[in-house]
This record gives sequence, C-alpha cells and structure tokens, in this order.
Amino acid sequence: MKVAIAGAGAVGGSIARELATAGHRVLLMDRRADVIGRPDPVPAGGPPTYAHPIERIVGDVCELSLLESTDLQDYDVAIAATGDDKVNLVFSLLAKTEFGVGRAVARVNDPRNEWLFDESWGVDVAVSTPRLLAALVEEAVSVGDLVRLITFRRGGADLVEITLPENAAIAGKAVRRLKLPRDTALVAILRGDRVIVPQQDDPLEGGDELLFVVTGDGQAELREVLGLV
Repeated sequence: MKVAIAGAGAVGGSIARELATAGHRVLLMDRRADVIGRPDPVPAGGPPTYAHPIERIVGDVCELSLLESTDLQDYDVAIAATGDDKVNLVFSLLAKTEFGVGRAVARVNDPRNEWLFDESWGVDVAVSTPRLLAALVEEAVSVGDLVRLITFRRGGADLVEITLPENAAIAGKAVRRLKLPRDTALVAILRGDRVIVPQQDDPLEGGDELLFVVTGDGQAELREVLGLV
C-alpha cells in the first residue's frame, strides 16, 4: 500500500515509521525542512528496519504543484496529520477531489472543528485525539454499557464496545442467539489475551469485550438486545 502523509511532526512521523516498518511505501511531507530532516528515533531494540525507505519532501501540502510533483494520484491513502485543522481539511479535499486518492484520514486537533471533518471536505475517517482518549478511558472503566470508539464517516457507522458484566443476561448464550439489529455486526470477542472471530456456536462469557459495528439508528435496539435498558 502507498500512503502519503501530510505533517512530519510527532504524530505524522510516528505514523510513517509504523507503516514503513509494516512494509508499506510511505511519503512524508512537511513545509519545515528541519522537521523533515530530523533523524528517526532509535528504539531500545535498535534502529527500525524498513522494507522501503520513507520518502521525504519539503513543501506546502496545500499547494497543488507540490502534490502534482509527488504523483499523489498513485497513492492508496492520504493522511492529514498536521497540527493545523485548516491544513488537514485542505489537504484531504485536494487528495480526494483533485487526485482521486481512495481513502483520506484526517487528524482533528480542536474538537470544536470535528463537525467539519466529513465527506464534504473529502474526509473518510476523522480521528479526534481528545475524543479517542475519552473513549479509551470510558472503555477502560465501563462495564455493562456501550462505548463508542470510532465513527466511520463513509458508512455512517460506529465501532462500539461493551464489556459484559459477569451476571449479564446473555452470558452463556451462543452468538447465534443474539438477534442483532439490521446493519449491525459483531466483529470480535476479546477474551483475556485472545481475539476471537465470532462463530455462530461460540458462547458468550461474563467479562468478554464485544466489538460491534453498528449504524447510529441501531444503537438503541442493540442496547435492548444486550439487556442494557
């Protein structure tokens, strides 16, 4: 996969290194030459090994001429990871409308701007750090209630999680006994250190973390199915 990343700061640089280590081709762009040229940090286990070296370009990611020079149309994913929401929106819009990049992921720095990060600005997935951290805190401490982890803009669906209480009404029942709402799917069961791809005859247990993809309208019905009302 080819990934173009706007913003070479702490967030963009970390994403670039993770993707490059996983074997993807990565282009990292930033207008600050000192940031682009900064050497990658060396982890305790030694320097990272990249299947393909990270390509680095200095320039303004909101300038069409720069993006044209990178052949951005050949990339599968564009990631807007700068610390400026305006830049992230413009880069996402250009990537989608001018270059036809298949997927645009954008970082939301100010939660007040989150409403802007949708398909009208070319954003397929918006990642709000404050919202994500709040969701992770809820997920860590909540038992017996749905926690929204992330929203998928293109499909209008949410990834939600629930940790089943030990005395949950559905504990001991097979997955097939769950009468899930339309357009809702149980995608994973986290049990201890195991990740279980749910099968129809798999039993549910108290303490299981269940991950669902559900449309907004289906969450109320899902709560009823899970006995949360």
